[in-house]
Amino acid sequence: MPKNSGKQLNPNPNPNPNPSLRERLDGNELDLSLSGLTEVPTRELAALPKATILDLSCNCIVMLPPEFCSLTHLIKLDLSKNKLQELPADFGRLHNLQHLDLYNNKLTNLPVSFAQLKNLKWLDLKGNPLDPLLEKVAGDCLDEKQCKQSAANVLRYMKTIQSEQDREKQRRLQVERELEKRREAELRAKEARERELRKREKMEEKERRRKEYDAQKLQRFNEPKEEKPTGMLEKPVSSAGPSASQKGHLFHQVLLKVLLFLLLCTVITVVMCRRTELPHEQLCSAVNHLYEDTLHALQGNEILQRILRSIPFP
Repeated sequence: MPKNSGKQLNPNPNPNPNPSLRERLDGNELDLSLSGLTEVPTRELAALPKATILDLSCNCIVMLPPEFCSLTHLIKLDLSKNKLQELPADFGRLHNLQHLDLYNNKLTNLPVSFAQLKNLKWLDLKGNPLDPLLEKVAGDCLDEKQCKQSAANVLRYMKTIQSEQDREKQRRLQVERELEKRREAELRAKEARERELRKREKMEEKERRRKEYDAQKLQRFNEPKEEKPTGMLEKPVSSAGPSASQKGHLFHQVLLKVLLFLLLCTVITVVMCRRTELPHEQLCSAVNHLYEDTLHALQGNEILQRILRSIPFP
């Protein structure tokens, strides 16, 4: 049989399976062993859901593509005598897989998802440079019983690793949440300190301004005042007008002054008319008659007589 790669098995881009693969299909078994494959024809295999038993042994396959994990219809898979260094991370998606032959590859470990192969009943990991602990758990697969025991032991071991990784993941998540809470608390504390600092600075600024205002006020108070000349002094002007008592007092003063002025004028007129050469004038004649009548009327009053006699009339 000629050696063909996986791509060579399906040169036709038509999504229908290559007739060569269909020709190899025997019931539910598809034998692609000894085909010189370096790649797995995953797309063509996905188009053959009846092929639940797949033999890819004795090829040159270095890796399985991630799409290989979509072949969930596989029940029995033979990958022995290839060059596989690792299995896809989602290999556990092949949940219907019951028989798995990985003999004589280059595997050192299995993906954690391997624990999800809950239907796996048969497993052969001989001929691989396995991690010492995994190699011890897998044991030999020299007969049917040992291969079944190997499958059970490896599944149990991988479930333990998965649980440990889940716990570790939860622990890391918890640590990250605690760190996040701590960062948030530190951020809140920092914001609170900044608010307190701004508040303190504001109070200090307010106090500084108050002190400056008090100092300026004290300086203005202590400055010597310029004295005005005596002549420049002004009497304070009362904002309120004079009261009624003040108005009455002023009125009496004015009235008294008017009366005194009239009396003075009268006395001066009488003196002028009696001591000058104007006694025969009409005005002086009337003044003299008024003076004599007044004097005659007041003769009965001794006090007034004394006052009138004291006047030096001629």
